[in-house]
Amino acid sequence: MKASRRSFFRQMSAAAGALSLSGMAAKAASFEVTDGLKSLQSLDPFAAAEDELSWAAVRQAYTVSPSIINLNNGGVSPQPKVVQEANDRYYHLSNEAPSYYMWGILDQGREPLREKLASLAGCSPEEVAINRNATEALDTVIYGMDLKKGDEVILTKQDYPNMINAWKQREMRDGIKLIWLNLDMPTENADYVVKAFTDAVTSKTKVFHITHMINWNGQIMPVKRLCEEAKKRNIFSLVDGAHTFAHMDFKVPDFGCDAYGTSLHKWLCAPFGTGMLYLRKERITEIWPIFTNDNPRGDNIRKFESLGTRSFAPEQAIGQAIDFHNAIGPKRKEERLRYLKNYWCEKVKDHPKVKLNISLKADFSCALGNFAIEGKEPGEIATRLFNDYKIHVVGIVWENIKGVRVTPHVYTLTSELDKLAAAIHKIADS
Repeated sequence: MKASRRSFFRQMSAAAGALSLSGMAAKAASFEVTDGLKSLQSLDPFAAAEDELSWAAVRQAYTVSPSIINLNNGGVSPQPKVVQEANDRYYHLSNEAPSYYMWGILDQGREPLREKLASLAGCSPEEVAINRNATEALDTVIYGMDLKKGDEVILTKQDYPNMINAWKQREMRDGIKLIWLNLDMPTENADYVVKAFTDAVTSKTKVFHITHMINWNGQIMPVKRLCEEAKKRNIFSLVDGAHTFAHMDFKVPDFGCDAYGTSLHKWLCAPFGTGMLYLRKERITEIWPIFTNDNPRGDNIRKFESLGTRSFAPEQAIGQAIDFHNAIGPKRKEERLRYLKNYWCEKVKDHPKVKLNISLKADFSCALGNFAIEGKEPGEIATRLFNDYKIHVVGIVWENIKGVRVTPHVYTLTSELDKLAAAIHKIADS
C-alpha cells in the first residue's frame, strides 16, 4: 500500500510543474492532513521519512506560498493553520474586554501550557519559563549570573551573534574575560570539540556557552559531553537550543545542562515571538531576572515571566503547536528532516565544484545544511537561486563558514529539493 502511494505521488509531482502544486492540492481533497498524520503514525520513523504522499498531506496544514520554494526555515518557520487560527481567535477574544479576557481568562492558561512544554522538554514544570525567543531566554541567564571581574567564559566564534554581543556587553560592563574558540567546521570528531573546550579551562572558568546546533551550517555539537565536563569542574553550562528544540527528539535534562534557551517559532512552528527557558531547579535562585518581581532571589521559575503587559494570544497558541508536533511524532519529524537534508546533499555532493559544509552523519547534522560552489560568493548563489528559480535560501559568511544555508521543514517536498539540486548544478556549471 505504501509503495503504491509513493508511486502515485512520484507520477503526480512529475506532472505538477516547476512551481505548481495543483496536483497535490487535488489529491489532498481525498487524502487530507488527518489522513497523512494517521498514515505516518502507522510507520516507524525511518519508513515514515520516505512516505512522500503522507508528507504531501501534512503540507496542506500550512499556508505556504505556492510561488516560491522556502528553504530558509532556519530563520523562522511558518505556523500550521490550526496555530494561526488559534492565535487569531485568542487575539480577537482579548479585544472584547482586554483586562478581563487577557488577565482573567487567557492568563489562567499559562500553567497548563507550562505543563505541556515541560512534558515535551522532559522536565518539571517548575523548571520552565515561557518568554519570547531564545535571545531573551539566554540573555536572562547571561545578564542574571553573578560574575565578577576576571571570571572567564568559554564560547566559540561560531555562536549566534546576539549571544556573542550579550557576553561582550558583560565583558565591557563587568570586566569578565571571554575565551574564544574558533572551531573548524564541519567536523565529525566530537573529541576535537570537547578537547577544545577543556583545554581552555582555567581556575577562573565559570561558564561554558554551548550552541547545540550551529545556525550557520547545522553542525551538531556534543552537548551532553560538554555539560558533563562542565559539571566535573563546577562550571555553569548554558546551552543555546534555538535550532534543536522540536527539531530533534531529545529530553533537555538528559544533557545535564544548567540552563537551556530556545525559540518556539522555529521548529515547533509556534507563533512568532514565543520562546522557552529551562533552568535546572537548584540553579534558579542564582539567576537574577531581567524584569524583576518581588522576590528576585527566589526559587520560583515564574520570576522570569514578569514582563508586564504583552499579547497573550501567541503564548496560548503554543499549545496548538505542541499538539500538531506530537501528532507527527518527535522522532518521525527528526528523521524526515534529516532525510530531506541528506536528499538534496546526495544529489549535489559529487559535482566537482560543489562543496558540502555539513556532515551527512546523524550524530552531526539534521535538517540544516550548507554548500559552497567554487568561484562563486554565497550571496551571488542565493540571489541567483531566488531570481532564476524562486528558491529562497540565505548566503552565509561568518568566521570560517562560507556558503549557502538550506533549511527545509516538514512541509517541504522532495520534488522541490529536486529543483534545488538541478539549480545548484546549473549554477555550478555556469
